[in-house]
Amino acid sequence: QVQLVESGGGLVQAGGSLTLSCRGSGGPFKRYAVGWFRQVPGKERVFVGSINWSGAKTDYSGFAEGRFSISRDNDENTAYLRMNRLRPEDTAVYYCAARNAPARNEAHLYDYWGQGTQVTVSS
Repeated sequence: QVQLVESGGGLVQAGGSLTLSCRGSGGPFKRYAVGWFRQVPGKERVFVGSINWSGAKTDYSGFAEGRFSISRDNDENTAYLRMNRLRPEDTAVYYCAARNAPARNEAHLYDYWGQGTQVTVSS
């Protein structure tokens, strides 16, 4: 079992950048695929992107493609979500999740979740 803690959220102006971190502990983080999701109040959690256990394969939703980048450092048990050219509509709580299986874009397939970190983009 792995515990996940996100960090790096905050307030940023439109067009700016943020990097979120997702640190795993208590389990073999390097074996887990990591997904990033976001959620706004009253709406379902939305897939942002994912990375496989080795970091060799990533996948992005349409709104993230070309602006967001996911990476990981298994020596540090940490995954990252780099977000560039942020827009007000990117405002949400961002979550990382992990599963001991290939990366997928369905939230319900992930076994472990962090507590989330708020990202607010001002116009």
